[in-house]
Amino acid sequence: MSIEVRDLMGHVAIAVVMEAPFGEIVYAMRHYGVGAVTVIDADRRPVGVVSEDDLLLKEAGTSTEFFAARRARKERTKAAGVTAAQLMTSPAITVTPGTSIRDAARLMRDKRIKQVPVIDVMTGRIIGTLHQRDVLRVFIRPAEALERDIMTAIEAPDDLTLVIDQGIVTVGGRTESRSKAVRLVESVKAVDGVIDVVSELTYPKDDVVVPPMF
Repeated sequence: MSIEVRDLMGHVAIAVVMEAPFGEIVYAMRHYGVGAVTVIDADRRPVGVVSEDDLLLKEAGTSTEFFAARRARKERTKAAGVTAAQLMTSPAITVTPGTSIRDAARLMRDKRIKQVPVIDVMTGRIIGTLHQRDVLRVFIRPAEALERDIMTAIEAPDDLTLVIDQGIVTVGGRTESRSKAVRLVESVKAVDGVIDVVSELTYPKDDVVVPPMF
């Protein structure tokens, strides 16, 4: 069973309105212990994000030569900003409760962000926040829950054995061929919460052809 954002998200929407002043944004970050806050419009729909990096531009100072490039000019505008609308990076990157944790983790990695707002799929309004620490909770799931999901995800031989220790799964038993053993191991690796797989599978038929080296 694929774990979704709804299973791990926080239901506190850490957000400020577009008119929020600089000091209010800093207070919200310190109060909730986060490195960014979502900026919402009057209908509670995310329109951007203000991060600590955005706020630090205020202290970085400006230089005409340094801010000659297009990107640098945007940073200069942010450095002069005093409200969330002026400081934010937009558009906001969001997920929905039905987004898989695997996809959410990939999004956060690719965009280099530590949290994303969760929006209602029908209204587009913010309903919560997913943090990196929430995603990491998938790797400390109880062994019983992990084993149940593994058995649901794979076509297991009758004598299959699973030993789970802190997310590392040792798979034992016998399959018809090496190719089936490889597919079984890959299926186990794909289960949310599995850190690594150690294969102790045996098979009478080695049907995996290794291409010659030239």
